[in-house]
Amino acid sequence: MSNRDAILAVIDRHLDGARFRQQHWEGTFFDYLDMVTANPAIARNAFQRVYDLILHFGTEKYRYLKQEFVHYKFFDDPFDNGADAVYGLDASLMRLVEFFKSAAQGYGTDRRILLLHGPVGSSKSTIARLLKKGLEYYSRLDEGALYSFTWKLTGEDGAVEQHPCPMHEEPLKLIPRPARKEILAQLNADLPEDRQVRVDGDLDPFCRKTFEDLLLRYGGDWRKVLEHVVVRRLVLSEKDRIGIGTFQPKDEKNQDSTELTGDINYRKIAQYGSDSDPRAFNFDGELNIANRGLCEFIEVLKLDVAFLYDLLGASQEHTIKPKKFAQTDIDEVIIGHTNEPEYKKLQSNELMEAFRDRTIKIDIPYNIRLSDEIKIYEKDFGKHKVRGIHIAPHTIETAAMWAVLTRLEEPKKAGLTLIQKLKLYDGRNIPGFTEDSVKELRAEAPREGMQGISPRYIQDKISNALVGEQAQKDRCINPFMVMNELENGLSHHSLITDEEQKKRYRELLSVVREEYEDMLKAEVQRAISADEDAIRRLCTNYIENVRAYTQHEKVRNKYTGRDEEPDERLMRAIEEKIDIPESRKDDFRQEIMNYIGALALDGKKFEYNTNARLHKALELKLFEDSRDTIKLKNVVSGVVDDETQAKIDVVKQRLIKFFGYNETSATDVLNYVASIFARGDTKRED
Repeated sequence: MSNRDAILAVIDRHLDGARFRQQHWEGTFFDYLDMVTANPAIARNAFQRVYDLILHFGTEKYRYLKQEFVHYKFFDDPFDNGADAVYGLDASLMRLVEFFKSAAQGYGTDRRILLLHGPVGSSKSTIARLLKKGLEYYSRLDEGALYSFTWKLTGEDGAVEQHPCPMHEEPLKLIPRPARKEILAQLNADLPEDRQVRVDGDLDPFCRKTFEDLLLRYGGDWRKVLEHVVVRRLVLSEKDRIGIGTFQPKDEKNQDSTELTGDINYRKIAQYGSDSDPRAFNFDGELNIANRGLCEFIEVLKLDVAFLYDLLGASQEHTIKPKKFAQTDIDEVIIGHTNEPEYKKLQSNELMEAFRDRTIKIDIPYNIRLSDEIKIYEKDFGKHKVRGIHIAPHTIETAAMWAVLTRLEEPKKAGLTLIQKLKLYDGRNIPGFTEDSVKELRAEAPREGMQGISPRYIQDKISNALVGEQAQKDRCINPFMVMNELENGLSHHSLITDEEQKKRYRELLSVVREEYEDMLKAEVQRAISADEDAIRRLCTNYIENVRAYTQHEKVRNKYTGRDEEPDERLMRAIEEKIDIPESRKDDFRQEIMNYIGALALDGKKFEYNTNARLHKALELKLFEDSRDTIKLKNVVSGVVDDETQAKIDVVKQRLIKFFGYNETSATDVLNYVASIFARGDTKRED
């Protein structure tokens, strides 16, 4: 197969002819009526369709802080490989889905403007973009199929002309209102509340005039009129301006309401003789073309007041007022988003009371769970995106940690640090704190996540580090390089003008650096003590001594063959590593023996890593024993003999193999941790 044939084969595989024909189906109104009778869901309104779209991708339930949460997989962006996935906002997204559920059942929220409110960069526009992309995708599926119609008319020259309905109306609107109510009652007889077909309002002015003209021509014969109707499948598309609209405010002096509701086509006035003839009007405003789908208003509160009045009618009455025409019915979701300063202006403006009353606000905060924040940056800076430059372990984590810390309020509980609060929120265990404690912490700081550093700032600074001179030279970036970028950027951050706030953010960077140092020390300790045979021997020795101690027996020394007292010094050296006090040593040792006995009853064997606390103690003890033989602090001076270098190389390979470092970052970490230990030794000597 030639290269050209291979390329054409790929195109053929992605362009499914059968599916194309299915998505461009055409038929008579009577064909459509048969389809609706068999499957009323195809006549859903916009709110029902969005709700079904979200549920289409499934849900997962989980518990957090003794509360039931639902994760909607739709917000993972399953149709675009997670490009617009939203992380950590399940509580807000549950409220969003509840809005659509209520609207789908016609309980009143369908007559409200949905307003996403939150700080800059908190995923408001991402959620709106997801809904738009989702509608496009869903309308191509059999489950999301919807239909509109085209008028087939004979022109003055005798040629047949096609005139698509300009507002993509539901074909059932062609049924006169008196008959429509009875027909819908038949269709809805066996359907639950949220599945019932609701077709409200009249046709748009163009279709209404066309319908009435044909009715006059055929002397009121409705069936004859319908012979001019071609029902067609409708695929929603923002680019083609079909069912999805987006409006962004421009210069206040240039705002024109015709951008929302359409304008006169002056070229056709001469042809039709009047500027109030619907054939001489372009029904192409954002609210017109978004009919049957969704219209997004970017920074909605920056709209001119006249525009906001248009939105009031569009939401409450489901009507718009094109120039020189009567109120025109629409069926669409209106979603806007705004930041906090703009919303505060709205609250203080008494003239906007009607707008506030018709708005349902859903807060979209920043993440305050570290693991969710990390996912945002891994999506942009994962191995599949960044190639050729190694991102050292914890680089993303430390940046995310600082971002979350800026969003948290100082805890009021005595003895609890901000970094501990971050860990509690992330589901980690801290002695003395329960799930109820975490709930109390959340309750006493309800505005957490509504302020702080934006993910965009973090993304910009990681990008700066990746293209920096050092990164290009070493083909590697580490947490310190990113933290330096984060700190340097504060000096000219456009949204942070308060010097006290900048000072606090710099102090939080120091907190993150200290936490990172602890992570590094722990990792190097684990790498040094990763000799499984050595740690297994140490564990066996400890357990033998503990067994003898708890049973008041002696231990046989395998070298001398003599029975000796249990090695108290060894046991305490291990137990002290996990802060077991002298007064509780007997309890801890008995606890270990009981644990081993319980495992034996279940037919399981005790291993050095079976008990997490003991495993940690053994690692720390082995590290302490190995540290002097490796002479890690000598790395700082550069005076390392061949034997020590061989041992350091083994540790370096373990860092690469088990912890994700490369040669450069592993060397840097060892040098840095060596300097920490050297400083510690100097302090002890002082």
